[in-house]
Amino acid sequence: MASVFSRRVVAYVIDFFVVSAFMWIVSYLLFFLVNPYNSYMVYQYFPYVTPVLILVYFILCEKFNGATVGKSLMYLQVRSKNGAMISWPQAIVRNLTKIYWIPIIFDWAIGKILKTDRILNNITKTVVVDELR
Repeated sequence: MASVFSRRVVAYVIDFFVVSAFMWIVSYLLFFLVNPYNSYMVYQYFPYVTPVLILVYFILCEKFNGATVGKSLMYLQVRSKNGAMISWPQAIVRNLTKIYWIPIIFDWAIGKILKTDRILNNITKTVVVDELR
């Protein structure tokens, strides 16, 4: 069986594809709404809309389900260290680095240097648990 870390990486890649599919749908709908006025105007807002949609996806999935689509497929779940479902502040703060690839890599790397989990997991007192155990 793969380690929890490798399953977390696969889950993040799956979530990337889910968010990408969602962004294709949003861009397709926005294109038809904006096209009569200016066909490419909608794309200048994507650098601002994309991070918001990514945060909304991760925050809502982890708050209400305890896992995103990728984590569910990899049998992983996010919990508070006391075992309860995570709160809104925990869901928001722990997902701040997931907006882009670079911050999450630094979050993970600093955590490995300090020999702990991700920094934001330690700050929010959350943990990713293996549902198979």
